[in-house]
Amino acid sequence: MGWALALHGGAGDVPRTLPPESREPRLATLRRCLGLGTAALRDGRAALDVVELVVRELEDCPHFNAGRGSVLTADGTVEMEACVMEGATLRCGAVSGLSTVANPVSLARLVMEKTPHIYLAFDGAEAFARFQGVETKDPSHFITEQNIERLRQAKEANRVQIDYTQPMKGPQQAPQETPAPVDDNSQTGTVGCVAVDAAGNLATATSTGGLVNKMAGRIGDTPVVGAGTYANALCAVSATGKGEEIIRYTVARDVAALMEHRALPLRDAAARVVAGAPRGTVGLVAVSRGGEVCMAHNTTAMFRACATEAGHTEIGIWTDADDAEGDQSVSVAL
Repeated sequence: MGWALALHGGAGDVPRTLPPESREPRLATLRRCLGLGTAALRDGRAALDVVELVVRELEDCPHFNAGRGSVLTADGTVEMEACVMEGATLRCGAVSGLSTVANPVSLARLVMEKTPHIYLAFDGAEAFARFQGVETKDPSHFITEQNIERLRQAKEANRVQIDYTQPMKGPQQAPQETPAPVDDNSQTGTVGCVAVDAAGNLATATSTGGLVNKMAGRIGDTPVVGAGTYANALCAVSATGKGEEIIRYTVARDVAALMEHRALPLRDAAARVVAGAPRGTVGLVAVSRGGEVCMAHNTTAMFRACATEAGHTEIGIWTDADDAEGDQSVSVAL
């Protein structure tokens, strides 16, 4: 048994032509967050503290679709969501519809620890944040020039777009007859972290800004316990991808269920679940109580990083011998 952690910054059809100005800041942040998480685990910090620490850092990075970098709804607003879960106790907390909270993952933990509930959303979640005295920002803090441009492109194309979508070329499409935009299932950008500490305690945390040009009020898989986020005594899972598909396939819980009821090892359970979802829609990171790590995706790529006490490390986007930094043995592309 030993500590381990893994984190992600989104999965999808990330093109290999992704420009350095989009690629390098994300990789640098993953590298820095991996260092923070491993240092905390070496110092004996609990898994729950570590996943919150790492996801807070990812939320503070404007290059990911969470916290500071959250994408915009069709109304030009931000609606952030997050979830945390502790494996040994099955305690969990989730939030949605946040527009002012600097670190949604920490508010999700407060929901878990300070209320009799699991899930708070929109005005109720914002009121709870004010009551708890957590750091808040003016909504304009979360609206970046890049995401304003993403929303403009999505509206021109009448599409719901996901992070990492490249600028569209060619003439503007004619307006659609229906008011709801057509979904463009191409890229994703949620952030998450899973960890097991030296005592074998498991925890997971996930955070996202949702989809570009989504309908106001849409809730994705991230705060849905068992879909985008889940942990029990056997494993901890954080998913990323097309939220509607992750919810339909109960991705995170199914990994744990295969370990629990079929006695599958983590890697086999994760591979089976990801392969069973529609291609191009799902990625996940997971750790087991025994310190195993798996980072699986059926998309072309996933921003990811991991480290274990046994010495395995990886930081990468695509899965091949020329991409990831470190040991390739824990990453699975399907």
